[in-house]
Amino acid sequence: MRTKEKEKDKLDKQQTERQKVIEHLEKDVDELRRLSGDGDADLELERIRKQVAELRREFYTHLGPWQRAQVARHQQRPYTLDFVNFLFTDFMELHGDRGFADDKAIVAGLAKYHGRPVALIGHQKGRDTKQRLARNFGQPKPEGYRKALRVMQLAAKFGRPIISFVDTQGAYPGIDAEERGQGEAIARNLREMARLPVPIVVTVTGEGGSGGALAIAVGDKVNILENSFYSVISPEGCASIIWRDSTKAETAAAAMKITAKDLKELGIVDEIVPEPDGGAHTDHEAAARLLDEVLDRQLVALSNQPIRELLDARYEKFRKMGQFFDLANS
Repeated sequence: MRTKEKEKDKLDKQQTERQKVIEHLEKDVDELRRLSGDGDADLELERIRKQVAELRREFYTHLGPWQRAQVARHQQRPYTLDFVNFLFTDFMELHGDRGFADDKAIVAGLAKYHGRPVALIGHQKGRDTKQRLARNFGQPKPEGYRKALRVMQLAAKFGRPIISFVDTQGAYPGIDAEERGQGEAIARNLREMARLPVPIVVTVTGEGGSGGALAIAVGDKVNILENSFYSVISPEGCASIIWRDSTKAETAAAAMKITAKDLKELGIVDEIVPEPDGGAHTDHEAAARLLDEVLDRQLVALSNQPIRELLDARYEKFRKMGQFFDLANS
């Protein structure tokens, strides 16, 4: 055990050192850009820029599960409204669940995607403290899920495909949310999304946490950005339950198989969407372009599929997830 811990500490130190080298080189690039004007400075600037790009590419290629979880939570990562700005036109946000309130942790509305009318839903976090408080840190309450369902049912009524963006720690666990039926709201969304007669494309863009994510993630296609993760509980929460020690989150992250590659191998997601070098937080527009290629291709294919086949395939997709053993006959 001590040997493994020493090896892990050594790897962590190596990761930290690499990150420091990249940050130092980025500062050099900024300084040279400020001083650029003569030929020698321009050549040096280009050389260091290429070196930084190569180091960043190598660094992000070899990130472990816990490191990827940190990237998925980066505060500058693109959120739902960022993707809306880059990929959609004529967006009209709809508010409220017509029962209690408008939950700003979930954005929902109608828009056009490549000229096709669609419905949009997604979690929305905030960039600064004021926004994060207003958005409840991207943790929806029951009214948020009911708002999302209202918009999805509206989409089904008018035959609009649904595009969903997932990025939340999980549903809000407060007592007020429980009093208003948090579990029921999530369960209802799961049931209704399974039988909505329109194509549904889901993309995990940051962290996909538990039922709070799954409540808007029952789709015909489920994608995940390269550095995102999707799990039944956060690594910290898992560590607190299994080892009663949240500091073992890194160990939990590895054991839980939460990365995009693991999820693809397990059949939880259908496609991994590549990110720009250095992660989606470094270039929102490039991240949107990479996602655009996947969304467009999948929507065209799903829109040409008969509704009965679409619903049967969606049902089977989620029914066959997981592994089951009959101990009685073993």
